[in-house]
Amino acid sequence: MTAPTSSDAPVMPLATGFTEATRDAWLALVDKAIKGAEFEKKMIGKTADGLRIEPIYTPADALPHAAGSVPGAAPLTRGTHATPNGLGWDIRQFHAGADVKAINTAILEDLNGGTTSITLLVGPSGLPLTDGVFSKALDGVLLDICPVSLLAGEKTAAAADQLIALWSAKGIAPADRRGHLNADPLGVLATTGNLSTPLDAALAEAIALIGKTKDMPGVTALLTDGNAYHCAGATEAQELAATLATLVAYLRAADKAGIAPADALPKIAVNLAVDADQFLGIAKLRAARRLVWRIAEASGAGDAAKSVRFDAVTSWRMLAKRDPWTNIIRTAIACAGGALGGADSITVLPFTYPLGETDSFARRVARNIQIVCQEESYLGRVVDPAGGSWYVEKLTDDLAQKAWSLFQDIEKHGGMAAALQSGYVQAEIAKCAETKAKAIATGRAELTGVSAFPILGDDGIETTPWPQNPPAKATPAITITPLKMARLAEPFETLRDAADARAAKTGKPFAVFLASLGQVVEHNVRSTWIKNYLAAGGIAANMSDGYPNADAAASAFKASGLDAACICSSDAVNAEHAEATAKALKAAGAKLVLMAGRPGDREAALKAAGVDQFLFAGADAVATLADLQKKLS
Repeated sequence: MTAPTSSDAPVMPLATGFTEATRDAWLALVDKAIKGAEFEKKMIGKTADGLRIEPIYTPADALPHAAGSVPGAAPLTRGTHATPNGLGWDIRQFHAGADVKAINTAILEDLNGGTTSITLLVGPSGLPLTDGVFSKALDGVLLDICPVSLLAGEKTAAAADQLIALWSAKGIAPADRRGHLNADPLGVLATTGNLSTPLDAALAEAIALIGKTKDMPGVTALLTDGNAYHCAGATEAQELAATLATLVAYLRAADKAGIAPADALPKIAVNLAVDADQFLGIAKLRAARRLVWRIAEASGAGDAAKSVRFDAVTSWRMLAKRDPWTNIIRTAIACAGGALGGADSITVLPFTYPLGETDSFARRVARNIQIVCQEESYLGRVVDPAGGSWYVEKLTDDLAQKAWSLFQDIEKHGGMAAALQSGYVQAEIAKCAETKAKAIATGRAELTGVSAFPILGDDGIETTPWPQNPPAKATPAITITPLKMARLAEPFETLRDAADARAAKTGKPFAVFLASLGQVVEHNVRSTWIKNYLAAGGIAANMSDGYPNADAAASAFKASGLDAACICSSDAVNAEHAEATAKALKAAGAKLVLMAGRPGDREAALKAAGVDQFLFAGADAVATLADLQKKLS
């Protein structure tokens, strides 16, 4: 059958029969849904940097300068490559541990399983820097196709010499060498708080690696590591600003050594964290390329920005020790963000990483996340798939501008080295880390498996703790206040650890009887909430289908053998039965009577009836649960 081709055939617009959508009409529907609440409070989101997130984006939000941008062209927001690079990015695996034979076995297993490059930790908790250590650890690795990335701290120059010597011994020509030496003296200073040599000397030693690798186009010498600042609690803009300021410091040091920016930039890699906020991860990588290009352009080396590597690592600070299976979801989301943001390499930290040494299964899951993203989801087959999205373009633009402003603030404080030595960078990041911690403690931000939906009991994960090998003591040449590294889950994990220790010592876990009043439909929402709330502090809740009256609740409490009880039901049921139930529970021997929910104007009466404490959303859960543990002890 031949389709009609007459030019007289009527053209029917796709939207025929539909009323044209307008923002006013949409706002009217929103107002109805939020029941007259203030639009700004209910519908507008804010990032940690205060960037505005609209509930909907339309063509009116399109950025004029983004309309004609293409991948591979300045300012590189859309990528340093004009076309896809094979399947996408380099799948990198992190290896730590002092057992050289075990590391070699793990490396070969990972490479056979789909990993395409490796990172080796050298020093405390990592490989000892002894003669021949790399030859043993990398035995059987095809070094002409497998890039090796080093994390060696102040020992980077010595580690680099060994790796270069191994390449030579293997007969690998300089042009065929692949690797990343990752000298980062400012990063070491920021994270450890000291350097054993004066900063100028440390910078000169790092810059010298550019000369050693000038005939190795596949090898980078220096690293600007934004991930270190992320781990200390930096916002996305702060992480980018610290990265930029470090990059500028290294370019200045290179220039002082007679190396032009056009020659130095291809030798400097940028490493950024990606976390479970996928869109911010995408925007951060896009903004990073744009900002680095701006630095390069200002240095007279704009084209060299295309040669800068942008690596991503899944966030350490987002990982949890409790219910670590949830880390698989977090790292999968983060990996997708890194891929869609155009990272040149991605390191997915194994889901058991916060607990200790990672085993074969954990590493397999980590690399398979990337393989699925590449080979089944084809995330690397399109350059900058988020490009053109009004939301992503606006978020990228806002983030870049905020980061540039913060970078200028660091420059006003004398540059990265001076800003670290004065404590300015650390203090600014600490403020944001405190704000984030407060948001988690009060429930405005949730951590699944930690502060939300925690699971008590054994989660089935066993690991060998990371070896604690302190660095050799030496008199530092420079000392500063180090960044304070912390995972977001740590305050709640401390509570869980205390609860476990108490249970092991006494044989009695923390527990509270739930005096759930009324039918399940009446108390279920609040009973479930208080069960999860208490579990976040390692306190079990004795659940039931509910009790019809105060006497039934008190009788069940007495039979439970517990010392504490919590009244929980709907506001309507509580208004009718809570006072009587509190009195009955006290009479039944309850030493501590809690109530789930705000008391409102009945607080005095409820306290008089025997309620000792009210538990409700919005309060500092960490402080409240710590106090409850003391009262239950």
